[in-house]
Amino acid sequence: VQLQASGGGLAQAGGSLRLSCVASGFRFKDYAIGWFRQAPGKEREGVSAIRNSDGYHYNVDSVNGRFTISRDNAKNTVYLHMNSLKPEDAGVYYCAARPSTIVAVPAWLLHQVDYVYWGQGTQVTVSS
Repeated sequence: VQLQASGGGLAQAGGSLRLSCVASGFRFKDYAIGWFRQAPGKEREGVSAIRNSDGYHYNVDSVNGRFTISRDNAKNTVYLHMNSLKPEDAGVYYCAARPSTIVAVPAWLLHQVDYVYWGQGTQVTVSS
């Protein structure tokens, strides 16, 4: 099982980056994919997640309207389009996979304990 995150780098505040997460070794279309980030000295937090077949997705409030998650099941890839970046968006971004399910509360889609596969992370730096 592998989740390969890429696309991180240095962006100016107000700029954009696109992260990619390529999955292999498991039945991708049966899994929801989430993006998480960890800033230095802070706990890892959920950012955005997308379910498998219906494309249902959830963003945390801090990125709503700026970040867009999408997936291409034919390519086993999930993307995170990040626009209007802020310095507080900086950190290591991880993608992870969990068995896809319907959740009663949308925020539960980002419960980290439910994610069974994790990638290695990609660094995002935002200059002010």
